[in-house]
Amino acid sequence: MKHVKFILSILIMLLVVILVVENHQAFSTGLTFRVNLLWLQGEMPNFSVYYVVIIAFLFGILIAGLYGIVERFRLKKEIRVLRKSSREKDAELSSLRNLPITSDEVPSPPVNGTEGGA
Repeated sequence: MKHVKFILSILIMLLVVILVVENHQAFSTGLTFRVNLLWLQGEMPNFSVYYVVIIAFLFGILIAGLYGIVERFRLKKEIRVLRKSSREKDAELSSLRNLPITSDEVPSPPVNGTEGGA
């Protein structure tokens, strides 16, 4: 499975390189962003589409990384709770195993609806 992931990642990177090389002129075109809000107005200078793609990619990596960190902490907490529960159950089982054996006779249940023996 490790080799399949590696080959798949190489193919995806190759596809991205081919798309970038074939669309170099389109990615090189300049963009201007304008903001016209009530309290904020401005215009960003001319920059290429490459920057927009790179910023979006890095923002996606940041969001996925933060989600991964949150998930990792949640799973660590769950593992801690499960380990504590397991220790408690092991202690209970150990205490039940160490109960003394009683010498009282335990009556046997009746067989086929008859009481006693013969």
